[in-house]
Amino acid sequence: MASATKAPVKNTKAKKPARPLPLADAARQVKTAHTAPEEVWRLRLYVAGQTPKSLTAFANLKRLCETHLQGRYEIEVVDLLVNPQLAKGDQILALPTLVRKLPLPVRKIIGDLSNTERVLVGLDLRPKA
Repeated sequence: MASATKAPVKNTKAKKPARPLPLADAARQVKTAHTAPEEVWRLRLYVAGQTPKSLTAFANLKRLCETHLQGRYEIEVVDLLVNPQLAKGDQILALPTLVRKLPLPVRKIIGDLSNTERVLVGLDLRPKA
């Protein structure tokens, strides 16, 4: 009997980039300390890469949070070019989209967040006029 030798099996899965995107790095730096769990605002910004609208949306969100939620917020940036399957969980149809996870109820705002008044009302930070 002759023994058969097996050829080595190659891993054919595509590898994801080793280093995170700059926008994701910035979001990690924005996560701030908070004093009480009930006061934390958890915000998730869905983007598609490093487009001008994505960068503008992140900059506008960071500015609004610093102004109105000093130290009581966490921002998570989800790049759907890297993880497209994550769009299904929050039913994302357009980009960029901001999802307020906490405090409840969940709220969504689509766009680059440049209309400050609309964003504040949408996040329930300012009552409707």
